[in-house]
Amino acid sequence: MLNWLFRTDGSRGTIFLRLALGSVMFSHGAQKVLGLFGGPGYEKTIEIFTTKMHFPVYAVVLLMITEFAGSLCLIAGLFTRIFALAIGAAMAVCAYLNHLQNGFFMNWFGNQKGEGFEFHILVVGIALALVVKGGGAFSIDRKLVKK
Repeated sequence: MLNWLFRTDGSRGTIFLRLALGSVMFSHGAQKVLGLFGGPGYEKTIEIFTTKMHFPVYAVVLLMITEFAGSLCLIAGLFTRIFALAIGAAMAVCAYLNHLQNGFFMNWFGNQKGEGFEFHILVVGIALALVVKGGGAFSIDRKLVKK
């Protein structure tokens, strides 16, 4: 099981997938955890998700770990499959709960009530590609398997 988790080929294309997904998700995680980029920070994120959205505290903490630590792990190529799956699942839930009702397209011109789900499809697609392929070349996962 552990061998499959870390096993990956020498594909160089996955580094672009890891860096893209990791950097985009890092900014979201940093908003929630550290309050960077205009985000609410740890305490306010817990409050918002538990009181307004009725998520249990453990789910909010898992989301913050996934978006913050998981994004850094993706960039490094560590536990690629686990965090890609977690990020993909989190974005699928987000799309379902908050964006399906707004249609497909993002709200580029402010003409609709909220954002559509096109961004979420891209994130889930990238995440699934990483689950299938693993971390690829230049990943810590690959180095762990070689040892």
